[in-house]
Amino acid sequence: MADETEIQAGAPEGAPVDAAPAGGEGRGPRGPRGGRGRGPGGGNRDGRGRDGRGRRDDRNRDEGGEELIEKLVHINRVSKTVKGGKRFGFAALVIVGDGKGRVGFGHGKAREVPEAITKATAAAKKAMVRVPLREGRTLHHDGNGHFGAGRVTLRAAPQGTGIIAGGPMRAIFESLGVADVVTKSVGTSNPYNMIRATFQALSEQTSPKSVAQRRGKKIADLLGRGGASEAVAEADAAAVVE
Repeated sequence: MADETEIQAGAPEGAPVDAAPAGGEGRGPRGPRGGRGRGPGGGNRDGRGRDGRGRRDDRNRDEGGEELIEKLVHINRVSKTVKGGKRFGFAALVIVGDGKGRVGFGHGKAREVPEAITKATAAAKKAMVRVPLREGRTLHHDGNGHFGAGRVTLRAAPQGTGIIAGGPMRAIFESLGVADVVTKSVGTSNPYNMIRATFQALSEQTSPKSVAQRRGKKIADLLGRGGASEAVAEADAAAVVE
């Protein structure tokens, strides 16, 4: 016994020890239930896998040096009956915008919710479109859009009105950077149809600058046709940025 005690005491630092300390603390390379070790790269109940899938990343992160606003609008769970039971899947609908006139939406499906959100976010970033804004806060003019049974109406609003919209439409305008707008949705409440109808209405938005370039005129000439004086038209034309 004396020889074994001397050998154990003289073991080099960091050498493996067969017996665990008293009290069960520090179980060594084995997990608390006798399974394989759960190291930083191993799977666990929260991580759902060795590669980290199943973890929800930060939804507002820099992408290519710009800050993007990501909003999860809807998650739908579907099931498929197969031999032996049911197989569940998830579909996510995400809105992505930069808050400065660019916005997009994406749809993703996967077996787990975080993977579906990741796919939808990537699809939304690829499908981002630019919408001209007046003074960087509202729309240039009213618009209507419809998709399927969904019909929406968008109206420009004076400063201080806020975003009068609900559900998926509010997420679109918050991500787009619109501060004052009045909307109305008639028909279906399906978020997919509402979002597609809203994007159709936004795609028809035009700015005085683009119309003037297309028609070969000055911006002041277009703004002065409504009865405004020449000085007011020139001032409004100078304020048009996009």
